Amino acid sequence: MDAEFTYRHPPRRERHAQHYSLQRVVELEPRRRVAWRVTDSHSPGVSEPEEWTGSEIVFDIVPAPGGTEPRFTHVGLVPGVECFDACSTAWLHYINGSLRSLITTGEGLPDPW
Repeated sequence: MDAEFTYRHPPRRERHAQHYSLQRVVELEPRRRVAWRVTDSHSPGVSEPEEWTGSEIVFDIVPAPGGTEPRFTHVGLVPGVECFDACSTAWLHYINGSLRSLITTGEGLPDPW
Protein backbone atom coordinates (compact mmCIF):
# COMPACT_ATOMS: atom_id res chain seq x y z
CA MET A 1 0.00 0.00 0.00
CA ASP A 2 0.93 3.66 -0.04
CA ALA A 3 1.60 3.37 -3.78
CA GLU A 4 0.70 6.58 -5.58
CA PHE A 5 -0.39 7.40 -9.11
CA THR A 6 -1.60 10.44 -10.99
CA TYR A 7 -4.57 10.82 -13.28
CA ARG A 8 -4.68 13.56 -15.88
CA HIS A 9 -7.55 14.25 -18.22
CA PRO A 10 -6.89 16.62 -21.11
CA PRO A 11 -8.85 19.88 -21.18
CA ARG A 12 -12.28 19.78 -22.76
CA ARG A 13 -11.63 23.02 -24.62
CA GLU A 14 -8.53 24.78 -25.80
CA ARG A 15 -6.96 27.16 -23.29
CA HIS A 16 -8.46 25.32 -20.31
CA ALA A 17 -6.43 23.48 -17.69
CA GLN A 18 -6.47 19.71 -17.50
CA HIS A 19 -8.08 17.77 -14.65
CA TYR A 20 -5.39 16.36 -12.37
CA SER A 21 -5.46 14.18 -9.28
CA LEU A 22 -2.88 12.30 -7.22
CA GLN A 23 -4.17 9.12 -5.56
CA ARG A 24 -2.61 7.01 -2.83
CA VAL A 25 -3.67 3.39 -2.35
CA VAL A 26 -4.94 3.31 1.25
CA GLU A 27 -6.67 -0.06 1.25
CA LEU A 28 -6.07 -3.16 -0.83
CA GLU A 29 -7.80 -6.46 -0.24
CA PRO A 30 -7.30 -8.63 -3.35
CA ARG A 31 -10.51 -9.70 -5.05
CA ARG A 32 -12.53 -7.69 -2.50
CA ARG A 33 -11.66 -4.01 -2.19
CA VAL A 34 -9.36 -1.23 -3.27
CA ALA A 35 -9.52 2.34 -1.96
CA TRP A 36 -7.61 5.38 -3.20
CA ARG A 37 -7.33 8.64 -1.24
CA VAL A 38 -7.02 11.76 -3.38
CA THR A 39 -4.05 13.59 -1.85
CA ASP A 40 -3.86 16.42 -4.39
CA SER A 41 -6.20 17.59 -7.13
CA HIS A 42 -7.04 20.31 -9.58
CA SER A 43 -10.40 20.39 -11.34
CA PRO A 44 -10.69 23.29 -13.78
CA GLY A 45 -13.88 25.28 -14.11
CA VAL A 46 -14.97 25.21 -10.47
CA SER A 47 -14.47 27.84 -7.78
CA GLU A 48 -12.57 25.38 -5.54
CA PRO A 49 -10.34 23.42 -7.94
CA GLU A 50 -8.96 21.27 -5.10
CA GLU A 51 -12.40 19.99 -4.01
CA TRP A 52 -11.49 16.34 -4.70
CA THR A 53 -8.51 16.50 -2.31
CA GLY A 54 -9.24 14.36 0.76
CA SER A 55 -11.99 12.33 -0.93
CA GLU A 56 -11.73 8.56 -1.44
CA ILE A 57 -12.44 6.46 -4.50
CA VAL A 58 -13.52 2.95 -3.50
CA PHE A 59 -14.13 -0.23 -5.50
CA ASP A 60 -15.74 -3.17 -3.69
CA ILE A 61 -16.22 -6.60 -5.26
CA VAL A 62 -19.24 -8.28 -3.69
CA PRO A 63 -20.98 -11.65 -4.19
CA ALA A 64 -23.94 -11.52 -6.55
CA PRO A 65 -26.20 -14.12 -8.15
CA GLY A 66 -24.08 -15.97 -10.68
CA GLY A 67 -20.76 -14.38 -9.67
CA THR A 68 -19.58 -11.06 -8.34
CA GLU A 69 -20.48 -7.40 -8.78
CA PRO A 70 -18.23 -4.33 -8.65
CA ARG A 71 -19.52 -1.48 -6.48
CA PHE A 72 -18.09 1.98 -6.81
CA THR A 73 -18.23 4.90 -4.36
CA HIS A 74 -16.54 8.29 -4.56
CA VAL A 75 -16.68 9.17 -0.87
CA GLY A 76 -16.89 12.93 -0.54
CA LEU A 77 -18.47 13.58 -3.93
CA VAL A 78 -21.83 14.78 -2.64
CA PRO A 79 -24.48 17.14 -4.05
CA GLY A 80 -22.94 20.13 -2.20
CA VAL A 81 -19.68 19.76 -4.17
CA GLU A 82 -19.62 22.11 -7.16
CA CYS A 83 -18.52 19.47 -9.68
CA PHE A 84 -21.10 16.94 -8.44
CA ASP A 85 -23.26 16.89 -11.61
CA ALA A 86 -20.38 16.84 -14.11
CA CYS A 87 -18.28 14.41 -12.05
CA SER A 88 -21.22 12.05 -11.45
CA THR A 89 -21.96 12.01 -15.18
CA ALA A 90 -18.31 11.22 -15.94
CA TRP A 91 -18.18 8.45 -13.33
CA LEU A 92 -21.37 6.93 -14.81
CA HIS A 93 -19.64 6.75 -18.19
CA TYR A 94 -16.41 5.30 -16.82
CA ILE A 95 -17.97 2.80 -14.39
CA ASN A 96 -21.38 1.83 -15.82
CA GLY A 97 -20.27 2.24 -19.41
CA SER A 98 -16.58 1.72 -20.08
CA LEU A 99 -15.65 -0.57 -17.17
CA ARG A 100 -18.78 -2.68 -17.68
CA SER A 101 -17.90 -3.01 -21.36
CA LEU A 102 -14.30 -3.92 -20.51
CA ILE A 103 -15.45 -6.64 -18.10
CA THR A 104 -18.10 -8.11 -20.41
CA THR A 105 -16.48 -7.70 -23.85
CA GLY A 106 -12.78 -7.13 -23.20
CA GLU A 107 -12.92 -3.59 -24.61
CA GLY A 108 -13.66 -0.33 -22.82
CA LEU A 109 -15.56 2.55 -24.39
CA PRO A 110 -13.89 5.62 -25.86
CA ASP A 111 -13.81 8.80 -23.80
CA PRO A 112 -16.67 11.05 -25.02
CA TRP A 113 -14.90 14.16 -23.78
